[in-house]
Amino acid sequence: MQSPKPPYHIYGTKVRRTSIEATDFLRRNHRLASLLPAATRMASLQKDVRLILPPMYANCETLSIQEGVLTLAVPSSAVAAKLKQQAPKLQAALQKKGWQVDSVRIKIQVGRAMPVQDDIMKPSSLELPPTAVQAFEELGDALPASPQNAELIAAIRRLAEKRKNR
Repeated sequence: MQSPKPPYHIYGTKVRRTSIEATDFLRRNHRLASLLPAATRMASLQKDVRLILPPMYANCETLSIQEGVLTLAVPSSAVAAKLKQQAPKLQAALQKKGWQVDSVRIKIQVGRAMPVQDDIMKPSSLELPPTAVQAFEELGDALPASPQNAELIAAIRRLAEKRKNR
């Protein structure tokens, strides 16, 4: 009797349980089972891309690789412009890992590549480390006391006092 295959986790998915359920479904359905190797390959490529690129490109997603053309989705034109500078390095590193990448194509997809935020942080919920609070206190003391700086100094001192009491 053959032992069951271990569950697969698709890299890049946030919820491991959901990922495993999806791969199990693909494996059980005969028509969709052929998609599992392609999904695993794309997940592996996405993982390699994330390892090669600096952390500032964490929102970039691998869309496809066809005929040697790697297509990446980015959340903005600013990220696309910066990523174009990294493309030769990315291409060379992927080729070293065994991927056949002849060129990199970048697509701007604002909604798709933005991270999902369950709860939006409110400014009042931000925490400052003690060194930052101390730096604000020092800044409040270092600014020259003048009518133009009075409101700024008061605001800096309030901020430092509020964060210090937390």
